[in-house]
Amino acid sequence: MGNQIEELEQKASEPDFWNDVENSQKILQKIKSMKDKMDKYNRLLSQWEDLKTLCELGLEEEDESLISEVEEDFKVFKKGYEELKLETLLTEPYDKNNAILTLHAGAGGTEAQDWVQMLLRMYTRWAEKKGFTIKILDYLDGDEAGIKSVTFNVIGENAYGFLKSEKGVHRLVRISPFDASGRRHTSFASLDIVPELSDDIEININPDDLRVDTYRSSGAGGQHVNKTESAVRITHIPTGIVVACQNERSQFQNRETAMKMLKSKLLELKEREQKEKIEDLKGIQMEIAWGSQIRSYVFCPYTLVKDHRTNFEEINVDSVMDGELDRLINAYLSSSSNTKN
Repeated sequence: MGNQIEELEQKASEPDFWNDVENSQKILQKIKSMKDKMDKYNRLLSQWEDLKTLCELGLEEEDESLISEVEEDFKVFKKGYEELKLETLLTEPYDKNNAILTLHAGAGGTEAQDWVQMLLRMYTRWAEKKGFTIKILDYLDGDEAGIKSVTFNVIGENAYGFLKSEKGVHRLVRISPFDASGRRHTSFASLDIVPELSDDIEININPDDLRVDTYRSSGAGGQHVNKTESAVRITHIPTGIVVACQNERSQFQNRETAMKMLKSKLLELKEREQKEKIEDLKGIQMEIAWGSQIRSYVFCPYTLVKDHRTNFEEINVDSVMDGELDRLINAYLSSSSNTKN
């Protein structure tokens, strides 16, 4: 990797480097990304050497008081190792991009709408731990509690690569706080995810194929909520894809963001159309109910999070709901990598 960085830096030092601004920015971003990975690797190497030295010192001195320090340092090393390992599994073209996620409540009524809110919190906490930014794009309140649907942008390097493993139906089993009898309920929510495309990717859209509707914002805040028809909903008539945005400052910005979402979804269709017809792709998301879940989150009668694609299990459901998703993501990416190989 060091040689690659040197080659790119040499290219960046050439006199005509800035003649092509778009390409030069890509090269600079690539240099930064590679340097970041090298820095992470070197930090891990240094931590490992320090651990070895500490272990050797403890053995020589027969000092048992160093055991707790070694254990704590190893936890830090292991966390950094897992994070770097995750990054090495991201090899697809759009893995480095920001991600656009949409959560929909499924079977379960108010309970399912509360489940969507819980999942939004889970992904928000995960993003915060990564140093990523969350931006709500569209939001529909639940009837009594929770959220019927929400679309949000996760902004950060490799956001799509990490989160693509989350696409599918998520199942919740718990004692419902909305049931006075204290019975156990099963609820479902679906998550759809597409990469946010950079402006240099061309997706041709015929304006005649679009139906654009404006309406009043109805989300959880914003200076224009319920005051002006600044929210925008765009329907792509040939495929039936619908995107919406209501949380930007103006109708123009909402339309611009909605178009970016539409392009991302159309790209996903385009990349799959060799295998399936457009009509099938419209229904690619399985029914949000029994038998279609990718993962189950069980709070009662025991606690367990199980990914049904990898059979990976985590008994600490509270930590998962607090954003500790890396082990689940790692298991999926590792499994997918082995399948490809």
